Amino acid sequence: MTVEPGVRTREEATREDSDARVIDRSRDEPEQFAVLFDRHADAVHRYAARRLGTEAAEDLMAETFTTAFRLRHRYDRERSDARPWLFGIATNLIGRHKRGEARRFKVLSLLPVPVEPDEAVDDRAVARAGAHGVRRELAAALAGLSGRHRDVVLLIAWAGLDYEETAQALGIPVGTVRSRLHRARSTLREALGGSDPTAFREARP
Repeated sequence: MTVEPGVRTREEATREDSDARVIDRSRDEPEQFAVLFDRHADAVHRYAARRLGTEAAEDLMAETFTTAFRLRHRYDRERSDARPWLFGIATNLIGRHKRGEARRFKVLSLLPVPVEPDEAVDDRAVARAGAHGVRRELAAALAGLSGRHRDVVLLIAWAGLDYEETAQALGIPVGTVRSRLHRARSTLREALGGSDPTAFREARP
């Protein structure tokens, strides 16, 4: 196919379009939703794996996008980036496994050797805390958080969302995000002897 200079092909336009435009287009062309999957599936999978383990991550990632596809007609077109929406869906699904997640962190805290970073905590968090074996300690501290406080901490630390995006993901005010994060960090600092392993990823105001 010959393309005139300066004219984008459909494939190029799809790559360059915002998530909102891709979702909007998928309302009439469902196959376009695959673009959103290609862009964000890996990130959602990593987030799920850190929270629930690699075995559960694949199913949860698939369910996240299945749910998103079903709800795509409700997507707010004013939001160009779909990550908060997708991570919000994933977090709601993880909510069904909160007891299992807490048990998992408790088990990780008892392991005699450091857990691999992609399954437990980010290496930057370990370095920030400045202590050997902090992965086990952090796992124990995360297990002690309530589900709603853990959601805020991990959406910021592991999903890489800022305050505003975390508020969008959870459907709560930004002030509530700040309040929950403050309380969660206070709990983690106390559990870790003053270190704040979540500070490596400061959320943008």
